[in-house]
Amino acid sequence: MSNLINFKKKYQQDYRSSLKHPEEFWSKQAKLLTWFKSWKKVLTGNFVRGTSRWFTGAELNITVNCLDRHLPARGGDLALIWEPNLPGAKGLKYTYQELYEKVCRMANVLKKYGVKKGDIVCIYLPMIPEAMIAMLACARLGAVHNVVFAGFSARSLADRINDCGAFLLIASDYGYRGSKVLSIKNIVDEALLSCPQVTTVLLVKKTAKKIPLKTGRDFWLKPAMIKAGKECPATIVRSEDPLFVLYTSGSTGKPKGVVHASGGYMVYADYSFRSVFGYQPGEIYWATADVGWITGHTYVVYGPLLAGATIVMFEGLPTYPSPSRYWAIIDKYQVNIFYTAPTVIRSLESFGPKYVKPYRLKSLRLLGSVGEPLNAEAWHWYQRYVGKGRCPIVDTWWQTETGGILLSPLPVSMQSKPGSVGKPLPGIFPVILDVTGQEITTPNQIGYLCLKKPWPALAITLLNDKKRFLKTYFSTFPGHYFTGDAAKKDQAGCYFIQGRVDDVINVSGYRIGCAEVESAITLHPAVAEASVVAYRHPIKGEGIYAFVVTLREVLQNPNLKEEIREIVRKEIGHIARPDKIQIVRDLPKTRSGKIIRRILRRLAIGETLAGEDLTTLTNPEIIAEIKESLDL
Repeated sequence: MSNLINFKKKYQQDYRSSLKHPEEFWSKQAKLLTWFKSWKKVLTGNFVRGTSRWFTGAELNITVNCLDRHLPARGGDLALIWEPNLPGAKGLKYTYQELYEKVCRMANVLKKYGVKKGDIVCIYLPMIPEAMIAMLACARLGAVHNVVFAGFSARSLADRINDCGAFLLIASDYGYRGSKVLSIKNIVDEALLSCPQVTTVLLVKKTAKKIPLKTGRDFWLKPAMIKAGKECPATIVRSEDPLFVLYTSGSTGKPKGVVHASGGYMVYADYSFRSVFGYQPGEIYWATADVGWITGHTYVVYGPLLAGATIVMFEGLPTYPSPSRYWAIIDKYQVNIFYTAPTVIRSLESFGPKYVKPYRLKSLRLLGSVGEPLNAEAWHWYQRYVGKGRCPIVDTWWQTETGGILLSPLPVSMQSKPGSVGKPLPGIFPVILDVTGQEITTPNQIGYLCLKKPWPALAITLLNDKKRFLKTYFSTFPGHYFTGDAAKKDQAGCYFIQGRVDDVINVSGYRIGCAEVESAITLHPAVAEASVVAYRHPIKGEGIYAFVVTLREVLQNPNLKEEIREIVRKEIGHIARPDKIQIVRDLPKTRSGKIIRRILRRLAIGETLAGEDLTTLTNPEIIAEIKESLDL
């Protein structure tokens, strides 16, 4: 108990110091890393203009910090352990020296095919070592990587390629997801029908199956890697140069290409990984996220490698071939730190503790959660059965745009509370504002979660859309970064996230734009109109509830709902398939024709409409009709 008190005091001292002297605080963190040239200014710009830039004038290459600097003393230490989808299949292990050589070889291959500093390379790979190696190879050259989740459809892949302008794509022939074999190359071929600028596709061979290659465009990666040199000098980039672009759903339908800069992101990835997980040399760290999402970027690849960690990467599903797969992997590799999503926890909880109990899990020191609030029931199950009652839980909050964890119970300085994402890390200054922009100081009062000072990992823009960047994040509450989340804070200063306040649905930690799903649904020839809202899902946190208006002349179709789901899967991906579809005669609209999603959202979660002013609706009678057939 005395140690906890001492750690609490240190947290308070560090937090006060970072609040009082932020530039000095971040300069101290940055000096722990290797730079080719130091910075002239720690921070320039501000939130008023949405122009904050970190360590201006500095020069670096993030791969030097992830790989090169570890080689003299720790080149033989394990960097990566890859566990394949099929239990019993041969996995792979890479030391830091071996990973360095693989990255250099791939960087040399990319150079051969014309990739240079500033170019954007698209990566569409399953969870295999080549995904990490490709990201690092791009960074080695000063190229910008755009990783697209390999579960996305051909349409979603094409949209991202065309928006970012990539001319080279790295993909695989196939991918494995549990018992399914996915034809990645077929999806790529379909996507590239509308991407004429892509001149080169580098393919990782996953199976012995033969696939057609397009002459002059498609090339196997392995032979090229064997011929390539195992040394590649790191390209020097400026701190403010982009490192990667990652697309995330927005409320207007078009995904946003979030751009992160090299220097600030590097500093914060290193700092937040060390602060939240307290990594110690020799520990085995496993984050279950796919590299197609921001958690995979910051806490599967960059953060752990910056800290010299040993990383577990898993190709498969937590329930294949049984719901004990994760626990078997933890015991197999003696994992010390385990970081996963509430959806995974709730899903495995639903199978009962019998799949966990046979495993010792004694190696575990720390449990983590990311993607959405972890409900109390799942929190207690996680701690009791996985942590065996002795592992602290860090339930973390952050976003694609924030680059790294901003709120978390730090395991060495505070006790975690079920449902709470703890307190801000030193250097992070959140506030909860009311609708007028005034700070809420009353405990447990819900408001808008905002940040009032910059931090190094904040995105620098949206690709090709600076105006949207400023409008989305800095116009709602001038002088603040607006997260789009609602939150409250208790008397102890611990934050509780209440969910999105905009029209984005958080499905298993993945943000899905309502407008994007609605657009896909209306592609069905029988659909006239659709409105999509979130509802409480016992496993996913939030599920997708679609209200669909069909064309009046369309005859009844018993397969309509499944056809709609299939269209959404094809257009966006399986993660966006509606969980519930309700066919309705009309949707609640104002006289100007605007659909009132707020009303549908309340209906979908079983709330009454007490307090709603329905006089603004042109068709208030439709609400009773919708309520009669709700799927609750």
